[in-house]
Amino acid sequence: MNQITVDFGNITGRVKPMHSVNNGPAAVRGMGNSACFTDAGIPYARLHDSGFYAGYGGEHSVDVHALFRNFAADENDPASYDFTLTDEYLQRIQAAGTKVFYRLGSRIEHEIKKYGTRVPEDFEKWARVCEHIIRHYNEGWADGLRLGIEYWEIWNEPDCRNADGSNPCWQGTDEQFCDLFYVTLKHLKACFPHLKIGGPAFCYVNEPFTRKLLDRLTQNGEHVPLDFYSFHGYACDPAQAAEAPAKARSLLDSYGYTGTELIYNEWNYVRHWTPAEEMHYAYRVIKSLKGASFIAAMMCAMQKTPLDHFMYYDARPCNWNGMFDASTLDPLKGYYPFRMFNELFRLGGEAKSTTEGDLYGCAASGEDHGAVLMTRYADVDEAPDEDVRIVLRGLPEGARLCWLLLDADKDMEKAREDRCFGHCLETTIPMKLFDTLLIKWEK
Repeated sequence: MNQITVDFGNITGRVKPMHSVNNGPAAVRGMGNSACFTDAGIPYARLHDSGFYAGYGGEHSVDVHALFRNFAADENDPASYDFTLTDEYLQRIQAAGTKVFYRLGSRIEHEIKKYGTRVPEDFEKWARVCEHIIRHYNEGWADGLRLGIEYWEIWNEPDCRNADGSNPCWQGTDEQFCDLFYVTLKHLKACFPHLKIGGPAFCYVNEPFTRKLLDRLTQNGEHVPLDFYSFHGYACDPAQAAEAPAKARSLLDSYGYTGTELIYNEWNYVRHWTPAEEMHYAYRVIKSLKGASFIAAMMCAMQKTPLDHFMYYDARPCNWNGMFDASTLDPLKGYYPFRMFNELFRLGGEAKSTTEGDLYGCAASGEDHGAVLMTRYADVDEAPDEDVRIVLRGLPEGARLCWLLLDADKDMEKAREDRCFGHCLETTIPMKLFDTLLIKWEK
């Protein structure tokens, strides 16, 4: 039988920001979804592939080569930069209550000709350009802003490979990338010791490439600070995907980077990248109830790993966006797990929970309030309804419970109410595959 058991009296740690995203609120012909970001309490928006969307500023936004378009120009001269559209985009993100996670580098380039993923002609100069971008957004340099952006990521997927062996994200060798990363990290940490600088957003926990990078950072007795290590992973099995953070933790610890944060900042549903039929299927799933259940399952699974941050790809209007309709920006089924998880995040303390069967779940408890999130997920297209046993312990006497359901017909709507006369509630309910349930309680 599927079962979830929660002990609200046993706090095991903190609920972490597992409901962050790539990219921020969008705007189309007077329509926008900033209020949805606010309602879901989206913690961070990572700025990657922003340049594909005109509503963010398109090719004139975010990427280093988009802001500093002529690499021969003087990097100390404000006139060498174009911040206008990125300023507007970042302020929209902050206004929604979401923090910016800034990726320094370039969007992925699938085109034949490359612009931002080429090896910079001068690594030290590229690092100084990044320095000035940070000063613009945090210190007001060049008529800039003071946004207080804490996280700055160097590059994206230097290890990415297409089927033909080409790389859409880095046109140099592994060794050249390690040198660029070393130079940039060391320079930015010297300029901004209070900020969190890291990367490099590997496609997965790529152990051989990671070792090359860590060897470079610890060469000749050095131990250049690495505030966070970021990586990606597209999957269809949340339990299997949840093995990656422990692998990353072990690898970093072996080099003495025991305090380095783990940030899994690109993920979504994919079974296989080829043939084309597999991607067609993935795009359909992403925008479906199954995709919403996958989101909830991944958040719950990752909460119980050593991970520090988890960022869905993508909130930008595109095929990868299961949160919003690309034309109207109306919420899709995949938006509601973000709102549901935010209920746990706001409570602060993770309550001990265990699940059995095809059930994924996690729980949280705060002062006089608590909540548990659960979903029935498996990578199949259909399955019979099954009974789910729910055991909630550590409840206060007389607690009132409200059940909010996300299913084919309901969008996080009230489905049931209960009163607990004692400190434990045990019940069995039928649950369809891909249904997601949030049970909130208060004294």
